[in-house]
Amino acid sequence: MLKTVNRMLLGLVGLGLFALGGGVLLSGLDLQRRWGFGMPGWWPFRGPDDVVLGTEGRTRWREEGWWWPTVIAVLAVLLALLLWWLLAQRRHRLGRVLVDSEDGAADRLNGRTLEDVIEEEAQALDGVSRAHVRLTGRSTAPTAHVRLLLEPHADPERTLGQLSRETLAHARDSAGLDRLPSKVRLREVSHRAQRAA
Repeated sequence: MLKTVNRMLLGLVGLGLFALGGGVLLSGLDLQRRWGFGMPGWWPFRGPDDVVLGTEGRTRWREEGWWWPTVIAVLAVLLALLLWWLLAQRRHRLGRVLVDSEDGAADRLNGRTLEDVIEEEAQALDGVSRAHVRLTGRSTAPTAHVRLLLEPHADPERTLGQLSRETLAHARDSAGLDRLPSKVRLREVSHRAQRAA
């Protein structure tokens, strides 16, 4: 869905820029006079001597009380939309994982279910306080993003090895995937120093 929206937005922006640039080029090279056609009445550029924004256009609304609040509001809305679009580019959770059922047909496994199973197994590892798993990528080639919160006594190297050899390997095999690339982030639980009496 995100790819479709991105393509549509880029297509519309590209089409608008192409039309605007083509119109400015036609006026700048005075092609409408040379080729004998006219531009629409609302088109601001009439010939090669016209400027993009003249003095009248720049100063027309300055004295109006509504002008600057409107400009600021439009720019704020545009900024909010651009920020929303930027945040939407972050990789979203994988809704479904295609599982090879060994009979020639592919079954679908709920991505959230697979995430929950990996989280439960990861939290059962010695020294892991909390685990969070998110699957991204394509349904045929998911990637696991794992965050582990480790207890102070945990051995990170040992925990990472167990996660890789046991938890993620089990998830990969049970889902019938050839491979399950993973990105793991380890963090230690912060705790206060205790006073000795």
